[in-house]
Parts: sequence; C-alpha cells; structure tokens
Amino acid sequence: MSYGQGVNPAPIFLVVGAPAVGKSTVSRALARRFERGVHIPVDDLRDMVAAGRILPSRDWSTGLVEQISLARRSAIAMAVRYADAGFAVVLDDFWDPPGLLEYRELHDDRPLRRVLLRPPREVALERNYGRHREDPVRLDLDEGIEIVYRLYDAARKQLDREGWLVLDNADLAPDEAAARIVAEAHTQ
Repeated sequence: MSYGQGVNPAPIFLVVGAPAVGKSTVSRALARRFERGVHIPVDDLRDMVAAGRILPSRDWSTGLVEQISLARRSAIAMAVRYADAGFAVVLDDFWDPPGLLEYRELHDDRPLRRVLLRPPREVALERNYGRHREDPVRLDLDEGIEIVYRLYDAARKQLDREGWLVLDNADLAPDEAAARIVAEAHTQ
C-alpha cells in the first residue's frame, strides 16, 4: 500500500537507533522545534497490544515481524494525516534486521528526513545500564545494542547513498541534537 501526498505537507522525520541512544528524548525535542509538531513513537503503538504481543528476541519470528510491520504501517498512516494537516512529524523507531522496509511505502516526493542516532556503542551500553542496572531485561537490550551496531556498520555505505543523517549525539543535549537535525534537513 502506498500513502499519498497532500498539498504542501509538512516534513516527516524518521529517527532510528539502538536501544538507549536517546531516540524518544531527541524525537520529542525535535517535534517541539516546530509551531505544530507531533512525536509518534512506534514502540507506543506496539505497547497498545493488550494480549499476544511478541517481544523482539534473537529469533525474528514471522509473528514478530508481522506485529512490527503493523505498528509501522499504522504510524505511517498517522504521520501522513498529521503532515497533511500541517504538523511536522517525528517518527521514533528502531532499526531491525529486515531494515525498516515499511518506510519505503511513503512516496519519494513526500519530505522524509531520515536520521540515525549513533553515539559510540559504549555510550549506548552505559546508558542502558543506567536505565536498567540489574534488571534481567538489560542483558537482552545489551545484546540488541550489539546486533544493531553490527547492522549499522554493515549498512554504512547504503545509509550514505540513501541520504541518512548519521548523528553522534553522545555529547549533545536533546535540544542541541534536534537543532542539528533541523539544520541538516534545511541543507537537503
């Protein structure tokens, strides 16, 4: 399914990254930089599943891929409606092994700015420890961080070809990272 383009739609930003790199915080700061802005965290849509939700793990089952795809397609539909109404939209998501394929359904002529938050791997691991300490989920998230960083490294040339902004936000406050993203978007 392709999503259409309204008259003079506002920009849509796609902010992705590994766990604990600041996606949600930076995305909220980015949405606030506009007179009308909305932040759509894809994880929140996945969290709406009250029964039967499949969590990411080493095994990317068909059911997990289906649930992630459904949440992304729902987020895209929301983003298009808000952008067509004049809201700058910030989608906040993670990079998965299949590679964010759903976002290719947005028309090429729709203003889509793709941003990968990529502080050093050690920073992501440290932030994750700060969030979860001895909680057993931390080890799963640490593994997720390692997997995602390997995926980024393997896809670096493709990211450059596709025009992704790869931003090391380790030493940037969320508002500084958001300002950098807006500045880069204006040069595209």
